Amino acid sequence: MSAQFIHLEQLEWKELGGGSRRKILGYDEQLMMVCVEFDKNGSGAPHKHEHRQVSYVAEGVFEVQIENEKQIVHKGDSFFVPSNVLHGVKALEPGRLIDVFTPMRTDFLQ
Repeated sequence: MSAQFIHLEQLEWKELGGGSRRKILGYDEQLMMVCVEFDKNGSGAPHKHEHRQVSYVAEGVFEVQIENEKQIVHKGDSFFVPSNVLHGVKALEPGRLIDVFTPMRTDFLQ
């Protein structure tokens, strides 16, 4: 379980490659929130996982693919990804997503 109070500026970025990096903002066994920062043209390659995910566009503009549908999302928009559904993102300008997962992503702690 994470600390009860988390200060973004005190966390280290974990480089993910592909022009992106993340900070874990809080979690327990059932829930995790993550900040993911992208350079322009940075991407999260199409993938799937067992976790349900909802993402909020905190900054920037992204092309989001969920299954065979692509849409452009802007600051203030969000998208939902059901369990085991193929999805990916591309940053059309520098930006940040706030991702929430249930259950938490144990693979992010390694």
